[in-house]
Amino acid sequence: MVAYVRMKHWFCSILVIAAAACGSPQQATAPKPKAPPNPAVKRQPFGTAAGSPVEMFTLTNKNGIEVKAITYGGIITSIKTPDRSGAMGDIVLGFNSIDGYLAGHPFFGAIVGRYGNRIAKGRFTIDGVESTLPTNNGPNHLHGGVKGFDKKIWQAEILPARPGQSAIAFTYTSADGEEGYPGKLDVKVTYTLDDSNQLLVEYDASTTRSTHVNLTQHSYFNLAGEGNGDILGHELTIDADRYTPVDATLIPTGEIAPVQGTPFDFRKSTPIGARIDAANAQIKNGQGYDHNWVFTRTSTTGLQRAARVYEPKSGRTLEVSTTEPGMQFYTGNFLDGKLVGKSGKAYGRRSGFCLETQHYPDTPNHANFPTTLLKPDQRYYTKTAFTFGAQK
Repeated sequence: MVAYVRMKHWFCSILVIAAAACGSPQQATAPKPKAPPNPAVKRQPFGTAAGSPVEMFTLTNKNGIEVKAITYGGIITSIKTPDRSGAMGDIVLGFNSIDGYLAGHPFFGAIVGRYGNRIAKGRFTIDGVESTLPTNNGPNHLHGGVKGFDKKIWQAEILPARPGQSAIAFTYTSADGEEGYPGKLDVKVTYTLDDSNQLLVEYDASTTRSTHVNLTQHSYFNLAGEGNGDILGHELTIDADRYTPVDATLIPTGEIAPVQGTPFDFRKSTPIGARIDAANAQIKNGQGYDHNWVFTRTSTTGLQRAARVYEPKSGRTLEVSTTEPGMQFYTGNFLDGKLVGKSGKAYGRRSGFCLETQHYPDTPNHANFPTTLLKPDQRYYTKTAFTFGAQK
């Protein structure tokens, strides 16, 4: 009997100790519930690239605006917005299948990196060590090289639902030495569409070695609808009083010049085509507009309006705000009608325009430009908002 009591006490003590260590069922912390799926985001296959599956994600808001993006290049393949009468139209150039993107295109809708825009002769020096990059644009390096971020397959995650928002995050790790750039770079780009008709693009990156980073989004817009003629009648405002002139290979001279009295003055709303073929050396160098505008920043971190575009026939508007110090305005000067887009129409010269928020071109080789150097103890973070509307 004594042995039985001792055994009972011993067994109960073990239970008490176990309960204290692990917690009783009543005290146990419940597992954190998974975030509910976001019904405003759809996921579907979009073919394959280099044997790997490509997916498409569709974001929608309560007003019927729709943004589609794929894991190949983080490319925005479609943006549908209403005109002044409420009719929906696709306002970015692109293709209906992965084959169009794999066949080659001028960066339609892509995430561009590591370095958006040009670096002279594909060279820069950090701490006395020179990096050599591919020269894929005449004598210069352009948009990250031969196989930049626009040609990579990104990982994608649908972000948890939030009131009035739908979002997708794309991530990619660029290996140390990829396309000649030093440091392993971890990159995250988030697209968020909200019910105020704003598409927010956030860029986040960190590196293991000092490197240069300049990420941007390279959508070609035509507010009349993709494939519906040129963009020369679009009315443009750029909130900048300076720009960076370029040489014949489109590399900045280092000068930061006033726009006043030049075809580059868009401080008042002006048709894009009004002076696009002016007798001007800079216009000749770009064969139209392919230049960086310089903003006077009123905040070091907040969004600031950079540009506004209005298309008179449809009434559609596009407003761009950014944390970046510059923006490349490009008028599709090298489109030549050989590419046929989603609606079956050829994309002729100047059938789309780009507003690429950025640091300045060739910054690594110009000490007077805002730096693009990212160090291992720093975080790269910028954001740009595209807001869609219609004017009566």
